Amino acid sequence: MGELRSGPVRVLVPASSANVGPGFDSIGLALSVYDELIAMATDDDGVLVEVAGEGADDVPRDERHLVVQAMQRAFEAMGVQPAGFVLRCRNAIPHGRGLGSSAAAIIGGMVLARAMVDESSLSEPAMTDAELLALATTMESHPDNLAAALHGGFTVAWLDDAGAPGCVRLEPHRDLRVIVAVPAASLATSAARQALPESVPYSDAVHNVSRSALLVHAMTREPELLWEAMSDRLHQRARSDVYPESVALVETLRSRGVPAAISGAGPSVVVVSSRAEDVARIHEATASQEATAAWMVHELAISAVGAQERPIDLV
Repeated sequence: MGELRSGPVRVLVPASSANVGPGFDSIGLALSVYDELIAMATDDDGVLVEVAGEGADDVPRDERHLVVQAMQRAFEAMGVQPAGFVLRCRNAIPHGRGLGSSAAAIIGGMVLARAMVDESSLSEPAMTDAELLALATTMESHPDNLAAALHGGFTVAWLDDAGAPGCVRLEPHRDLRVIVAVPAASLATSAARQALPESVPYSDAVHNVSRSALLVHAMTREPELLWEAMSDRLHQRARSDVYPESVALVETLRSRGVPAAISGAGPSVVVVSSRAEDVARIHEATASQEATAAWMVHELAISAVGAQERPIDLV
């Protein structure tokens, strides 16, 4: 059983875009937008939570906070338990927009708890990455965003027959750029999942299997194939009534040759491309009369790293 470190610990955890078109519940892409989590164990009982930034007005400030829940699960799994701790969250990842905010909270909280353990006296890590991902999957049933938030880069994740997660991290092509169009309105992932059918036509399943395989090649070797590789028939059309403006924007962009898809469960739209002109095309499409929603467009890098401890900023 490890002991807790006495000072504050800081972790940065990236946003993520999942599915990336056909890779439903399996493909994840870490993005260069980060939530910052700082925590310190205390001798006082209970939890003190401070939140600034995205979602600050909507999240609880006690044990119900998702980061706190993840930390407590990790502490229990590692066999350590502080009397209490203080947690400060500075959120940059939009909530309810399909950019992995809940996965960032879960992975970030567990990595933060692990970093709070003094491993200098331990013969082995308090919790491996594989153990952490398995524990995180008990809180969020699909590992796509979780794997990207933990490992960074481009990830492929799965669940085995027993429900245990696995993942691999792949190096994305160096020329890739990611553009995200984020609407003002949020959407709960549960609402988006309720729109999915219980079964799909065989031809649609075959379509997505082939495009998912192609997506791995296009993301790592041949970005010119991304428009075809990001084609989906499994989940996006089924959700068209949930966020019609988002689906309309995807269709508009794809009609212009832009590799676009719904980001995660939506309603944000993601473009993954190696072409500079696609940045201009998404700005044009979101500003046109064809796009009736108000969009914030961000050009992002793919985050090379996942959640990890960083030095405390002395400011």
